[in-house]
Amino acid sequence: MTTVLGLYNYWIVVVLMMIGLYIVIANGNLVKKIIGLNIFQTSVFIFYISLGKVDGGTAPILVEGVELYSNPLTHVLILTAIVVSLATTALGLAIVVRIKEAYGSIEEEEIQIKDNKEC
Repeated sequence: MTTVLGLYNYWIVVVLMMIGLYIVIANGNLVKKIIGLNIFQTSVFIFYISLGKVDGGTAPILVEGVELYSNPLTHVLILTAIVVSLATTALGLAIVVRIKEAYGSIEEEEIQIKDNKEC
């Protein structure tokens, strides 16, 4: 039976998830919001990788004498998710650059004030 402290990887997931969520909600800077989303995504990656690991399991390579394998599907899905995360981050930063050119700021409040004046 595992103790609560023995599940440290899940505690790390929760802490990273809350840090990322706090950064997204508390900051008005758009670049910081993207960083917060990346931290949040990283926590989800760690969570899925933790689920795919089997205690005592090895890589799924057929070898005599080994009967317990870890599921490789979660690792493959996370590799794909990392690529999507990188593309999402690049797109978000490109949009922030365009917002900076259009409004002269990347602070959310300043952008909203300038946008309301134009209406």
